[in-house]
Amino acid sequence: MDYKKTAEGIILSQKDFELSQTLDCGQAFRWSRDEDGSYSGFFLNSFLRISSIKEGVFLFHGITEDEFLGVWKDYFDLETDYGELKMRFSQDETLAKACSFAPGIRLLKQDTWETLCSFIISQNNNIPRIKGIISRLCERYGGFPDAEVLSGETAESLSYLRSGFRAKYIVDAAEKTASGMISLEDMRVMPYEQAKNSLMTIKGVGPKVADCVLLYGMYRTEACPVDVWMKRVTECFYPDGMPECTKGLEGIAQQYLFHYVRSDPGVLNMGKQ
Repeated sequence: MDYKKTAEGIILSQKDFELSQTLDCGQAFRWSRDEDGSYSGFFLNSFLRISSIKEGVFLFHGITEDEFLGVWKDYFDLETDYGELKMRFSQDETLAKACSFAPGIRLLKQDTWETLCSFIISQNNNIPRIKGIISRLCERYGGFPDAEVLSGETAESLSYLRSGFRAKYIVDAAEKTASGMISLEDMRVMPYEQAKNSLMTIKGVGPKVADCVLLYGMYRTEACPVDVWMKRVTECFYPDGMPECTKGLEGIAQQYLFHYVRSDPGVLNMGKQ
């Protein structure tokens, strides 16, 4: 990571980073692509507009060095060497192709509570609708509300979200988090299976949503969310489990595989030959 301060903001030189591959791959829902190709979005209530100047060079518009180092450096996981990770993953033939297909994906280090709430909303849903629900939630509260605020709501009072059955799950998550019945902070250091099972005590949180929260909201890189695409990948290429070169980093490897097969489903046929 190399950066410099300018009158326009922070200019970052960073290998292995591409905006659309990172911000449009389904791991976060508060980013939108502007007409000029830049992206605007939030980490909690910190706003950022970021654009690509040229390959590997990015402008963080109008922010200070303290904001860059205090928020966005960690959010974009800029101190992790993704070139080294891709080299490690490329010991596997399919992963080598996936890493070459979308070499600019990075894992976003998101807020745990926002991630939990967002992926509850994501169930059986499409990305435009997920973004709409989250946008209405933030508009009502002037930012993303914490668990304590939402614990005072009911499924009925959240009807303005138009989130359907998910409203009661949001309330249950808020009540259990705010009351201390579950501790999101403790889950960061619990054994993986224990943390996953604890998350699944929340109504509506199954294995996939729990793994999304662990991966995107807690940086538990051993968590590997399995949706319909990843189920096809494992059935086709990894019936005995993810390859050894991904051990402890299955969640990051999953990012490359998910984007690869979702963008070109034909690769699944190759694995059946």
